[in-house]
Amino acid sequence: MRTIVTPEMPTRLMPWAPLHPSVGVMPSVAVMSTYPPTHCGLATFASALANGLRAIGARDVGVIDVSNTADPIDDPIVVARLQPGSTRSRVEVARTINGYDFLLLQHEFGIFGGDDGCEILELLEDVHVPIVVTLHTVPLRATEGQRRVLEDLARCADVLVAMTNVARERFLQLYDVEASKVVVIPHGATLPASAAEPSQEAFIFLTWGLLGPGKGIEWMIDAMAMVPELRGKIRYIVAGQTHPKILANDGDGYRDMLKRRSRLLGVDDIVEFDDSYRTLDSLLELIGSASCVVLPYDSVDQITSGVLVDALAARRPVIATAFPHAQELLEERAGIVVPHHDPVSLATSIRSVVTDKTRLTAMYDATEGIAREHRWSAVAARYLECGRHLVDAGSVVTS
Repeated sequence: MRTIVTPEMPTRLMPWAPLHPSVGVMPSVAVMSTYPPTHCGLATFASALANGLRAIGARDVGVIDVSNTADPIDDPIVVARLQPGSTRSRVEVARTINGYDFLLLQHEFGIFGGDDGCEILELLEDVHVPIVVTLHTVPLRATEGQRRVLEDLARCADVLVAMTNVARERFLQLYDVEASKVVVIPHGATLPASAAEPSQEAFIFLTWGLLGPGKGIEWMIDAMAMVPELRGKIRYIVAGQTHPKILANDGDGYRDMLKRRSRLLGVDDIVEFDDSYRTLDSLLELIGSASCVVLPYDSVDQITSGVLVDALAARRPVIATAFPHAQELLEERAGIVVPHHDPVSLATSIRSVVTDKTRLTAMYDATEGIAREHRWSAVAARYLECGRHLVDAGSVVTS
């Protein structure tokens, strides 16, 4: 059995906490996650975090890729690959991880082998360095298997990172976990070189990200049809490719439905679909061209949203449905929160930001502090400080 003796940790690393790694030799970090060229939000997160760790002086950063692909590894930062169902792979990966000062594990259901990803627990039995786990999903209604995996993972970990206060509180309320282990470090974002105030002339609303059912874009299309007095002043861009798993199973049915809906409502001339692949620089340029970002998601359970953070980091005002992360971040007046499945409320918000220039400017001003707190260098510094705290305190691992 893996027994861990850890130092007393603060219960929260709040988004505004001024944490920075101490001067001296920085620890080395193994990052376990899906990783590019895999197209998913987790892979993008891991890549940005790994680059942030290197940029602020981590002694060494090595990625353990869990993308479950047979493609050859051509990125030197990827030092190992975990194959689901393979004991040999598990042992080799554990040996690699133990060559680093601490492990930074990105946890999401569906990326590890076994029922509910339970194979990760077998791997961690052979890991003898401190373990920091980022919780990308905290189910509101977990299955028995999900609950067991999350609670066992919590017992294995030295520190568990939630990316929002609501995620931390949910984890503590719904799961058997030691409260002192759970800290808050926000989702990171790449800040553009400059972020001018949104244009109030050619008013562009933007939604981007991998496309699929649940994005709620149909409600925004309905809303665009409800503001005929603004025709000629506004456009709505839906940018992003269809999610690879959805494309493989269901094709482009969701996108096709949205296009038909636009034509039926007579707004196909002001609703634009862009399915081109974009580099980070190209995406930042697109976000910068928008006057307002719209997140009309159906989910009432989304505790983190990288798109929301990226929008605010780019200093764009946001209209979002009332999912937990939006409610938490937008309470600082950087956006408008509307009910789910409610095109009337979306239409009212559209009118408000287009016609009330003072309100749009105030929303833009409110994004400044949020952007500063979520830049990747600041977020990476908190992870590195967290790991160094464990390493310096000499976490003891016995068998």
